[in-house]
Amino acid sequence: MASSSFSDHYLQLFFSLMALALSVLIFFLIQKRISKKRLNLPPGPRGWPVVGNLFQVARTGKHFFEYIEDFRLIYGPIFTLQLGSRTMIILSGADLIHEALIKRGPAFASRPAENPTRIVFSCNKFSVNAAVYGSLWRSLRRNMVENMLSSSSLKEFHDVRKNAIDNLVERIRADAAANGGAVWVLKNARFAVFCILLAMCFGLEMDEESVEKMDQVLKTVLITVDPRIDDFLPILRPFFSKQRKRAMEVRKEQIEFVVQFINRRKKALQNPGSDIYATSFSYLDTLFDLKVDGRESSPTDAELVTLCSEFLNGGTDTTAAAIEWGIAELITNPNIQNKLHAEIKKTVGDRKVEESDVEKLPYLQAVVKELLRKHPPTYFTLTHSVTEATKLGGYDIPAEANVEVYLAGISRDPEVWKNPEKFDPERFTSGEDDADMTGVKGVKMIPFGVGRRICPGLGMATIHVHVMLARLVQEFEWSSFPPNSKIDFTKKYEFTVVLKNSLRAIARNRA
Repeated sequence: MASSSFSDHYLQLFFSLMALALSVLIFFLIQKRISKKRLNLPPGPRGWPVVGNLFQVARTGKHFFEYIEDFRLIYGPIFTLQLGSRTMIILSGADLIHEALIKRGPAFASRPAENPTRIVFSCNKFSVNAAVYGSLWRSLRRNMVENMLSSSSLKEFHDVRKNAIDNLVERIRADAAANGGAVWVLKNARFAVFCILLAMCFGLEMDEESVEKMDQVLKTVLITVDPRIDDFLPILRPFFSKQRKRAMEVRKEQIEFVVQFINRRKKALQNPGSDIYATSFSYLDTLFDLKVDGRESSPTDAELVTLCSEFLNGGTDTTAAAIEWGIAELITNPNIQNKLHAEIKKTVGDRKVEESDVEKLPYLQAVVKELLRKHPPTYFTLTHSVTEATKLGGYDIPAEANVEVYLAGISRDPEVWKNPEKFDPERFTSGEDDADMTGVKGVKMIPFGVGRRICPGLGMATIHVHVMLARLVQEFEWSSFPPNSKIDFTKKYEFTVVLKNSLRAIARNRA
């Protein structure tokens, strides 16, 4: 009896504490909502109490970029979504983006707070992409750009790129011979790009099993850090303990696997000549003794894993997606494919296209520019935030808000581009249109973002896309599979924006 009374007492205490916690939560939510009502936020769809527009977005069954496309037509170039506890300010107008990220770049150059899972994988924002605007970000970005992605550093890996693209051609040739001419474009392109980045990152040669394992490990990481509902509604986090536990397991597996190659590179540097396949230079070499402003110590193993993973993830899927979209457009527009091949044949002759040939191939440059205009590999930049509360377009931008820049809204704007849905490289050769991909001269197409947080790998990515596309057109004539079928250009989001039905195409050897 006494035991029962004791249990009842603690049960009543538990429910009293729960009621108190719920009351406090409701109080703060109401206060937060009242506070937000005082702000002059950009317009947007009305949301529900507490969850805002979260379930409205989820119930549409559309990809997030499709939802954004619908609402920008209603609310214009700047609008607000309230997704649970997150306030999202969506920018899709060229003028507003130019004002925010170019004219007022420092004010919009930071990153918002991360969810707990991403904090683990980013080592508390110790990466170029995740770091808040400040000394850490400047140190990490400066190291990557000056020591790894400068034109002179990229030249160090000319042979790596050449060998990987030669291997890509041979893989496609072998696949086509074994499958009646049909090949998977994205899969083959992705493998080639990943091999290039692995060599640049670690300065090591890996067997195919290690390459595939590394790819799988990093894919699992990307899946694990995908947003969950508790990221938008933190009150639900107690119900996601299994997912948090799994995330920690994935992080442990990632560190254990990647550290093997970090240690292998250390040994190669300590004992020159011990690894005959080691390159003379790698991104990892620049990180071992990296001094970050405000820190005494060099990066830890976990931080090295984060920085290497960022380097690999940042350039693999985006470049491979661009190649898939490019081949799809060349199949759909055989006249463009023929014209591109004729330019390569006339300029290069029978030898293989080299990186130094790109500047002599203006039509190739136009094709790639049009490809990146119509099919930016990702439709949003990484999320921005302001360093302090400010205004844009006459509206309030709170310091805690997520500022999302919708890239596709610019490159498909009929007020910016003539016939934006048409794939037309001629727009860049005729002088009718022009666009600076850095956005400095004006925002018309920014597939790599713009301003202080522009993708540092822009130069590397454009080299890869130009040379890979040129070689694939030089070596093969591309057509649809099954023969005479039409390419389905329906999109889906899979780390980047890719074809919903992965492109399988016929690659015929050119005479």
